[in-house]
Amino acid sequence: MSPGRSSPSPESPAQRALNASTVTLLAAVGCLLLYMPPFAGRFLDGAAYLAGNGLVLATALLLHWVFLAIGVRRMGRSTTGWVALAVLLFPVGGAAALILLTWFSDESEAAPSGVG
Repeated sequence: MSPGRSSPSPESPAQRALNASTVTLLAAVGCLLLYMPPFAGRFLDGAAYLAGNGLVLATALLLHWVFLAIGVRRMGRSTTGWVALAVLLFPVGGAAALILLTWFSDESEAAPSGVG
């Protein structure tokens, strides 16, 4: 890279975990939408499709909670409350936790550069 060009700032490990948690939450919500009445008759006719969608939904949910816990831990916060929020209030609680944690992560990254 030339000296005149600035490289993009790499994501922090916590931010990478939160991004992975966001992707898995979107996958889980997508699978959940297939169970809604307008889509269930079209996409989930066979038992294999139903079982496959349930397996993908369960896996995506588990990974969402695991990545959320990893991100929270890397930020130096307690995982219990954040994961409980995501589990008990799914899917809104998971989205709220991701939004708040991303906001807190952005604030903590901006604080050291503003001092001095």
